[in-house]
Amino acid sequence: MRSVMTIVCIILFISGYAFPQFDVLEKVKKKAEEKVEEEIDKSTKEKENKEEQKEETKTNGTEENLNKEEKAELKSYSKFDFIPGENVLFFEDFSQDNVGDFPALWNTNSSGEVVTFNNYPGHWFQYGNNGVFLPDVKGTFGENFTMEFDLIYAAPATSSLPEFQIDFISGKKEGEAMDSNVPGNGGCYFRIGAHRNMVYNYGDVNNSNANQILLKNLNKKVHVSFSFQKQRVREWLNEEKVYDLPRLLSPGLIIDRIRFTTWQTNEQTPYLYMTNVRIAVGPPDMRSKLITEGKLVTRGILFDVNSATIKAESYGTLKEIANVLKENADVKVKIVGHTDSDGDENKNLDLSKRRAESVKNMLAKEVGIDESRKETDGMGESQPVDKNDTPAGKANNRRVEFIKK
Repeated sequence: MRSVMTIVCIILFISGYAFPQFDVLEKVKKKAEEKVEEEIDKSTKEKENKEEQKEETKTNGTEENLNKEEKAELKSYSKFDFIPGENVLFFEDFSQDNVGDFPALWNTNSSGEVVTFNNYPGHWFQYGNNGVFLPDVKGTFGENFTMEFDLIYAAPATSSLPEFQIDFISGKKEGEAMDSNVPGNGGCYFRIGAHRNMVYNYGDVNNSNANQILLKNLNKKVHVSFSFQKQRVREWLNEEKVYDLPRLLSPGLIIDRIRFTTWQTNEQTPYLYMTNVRIAVGPPDMRSKLITEGKLVTRGILFDVNSATIKAESYGTLKEIANVLKENADVKVKIVGHTDSDGDENKNLDLSKRRAESVKNMLAKEVGIDESRKETDGMGESQPVDKNDTPAGKANNRRVEFIKK
């Protein structure tokens, strides 16, 4: 670039003092000036590109360097038997909250904020340290319900690796503090850590289970699932069943509140992130719904955002539907996809059809249900069963139906 500038100076000198009648020098001068502008523009663009690349490596609201998401294969969940409840009571993906804000549907005695990551889609809630966090769930859960969520445990291996607790609580006493050690009428809690899992029922059950799933998945998404069936409670981390306790809860105890707790660590930065909190109620009686009533509606087949790719944690639901079809070999079904109303109507229609086709193909590929027994269709957002103005309503509208032919 310096040599170009030298040429320009010489040309300017010559053009100012000699042979002004020769316009060839003017042309050379103009050419050289254009070359200089070209070099400057190129240098500026390179600088801007570097700044953009640098910015893309950051996260909004956090400087954590999370590993690139590794997609779990469906077959890796072949022993996963978790099946979510029939109707979504509460769903929270923090999509209604602004990045940097504390979630509007939660309460706390600590702090936290909504953030985004460059490698994981959607909004995530970053927990503050040493706090209690309560989601505003309306209504009781009944005797049979499920809860699941995605968790990122982003603590560096050199930190004190905090533990994370989930309380399932029945009732609330007058004047009870949100962080009461033995809340309401009782319940149970699970504590998840890097080296162990623990479960208590505020009474005679006290169990610790050596487990390093979170440690092995630092900076990666882990799917956490719970199933409550009267007194029986099960817990999964990804596809692994951590607990199956037939009599954890007292008879007749009805859970109606959930509480999340974090503890102070030696580090100043909190390392726990969560999204896609989903509470669904009612036992999914797939056999009766499909064979007797002729129509099975499931919200347990989950897809990536704006995609027809089936999430691995859907395996339990797919396997159960496959069992029903295997036991009733003469039954043919029509698989129909439905979406919520977010986005373009035509795109949602196309997406619902592609999702139904994905389910059909997966049932054939993974569990051996002949494709001749299945046809597909998609209704997009045209047949809602709930309002599309809340996260829970949208989650209920995102569904797959199996209609007996």
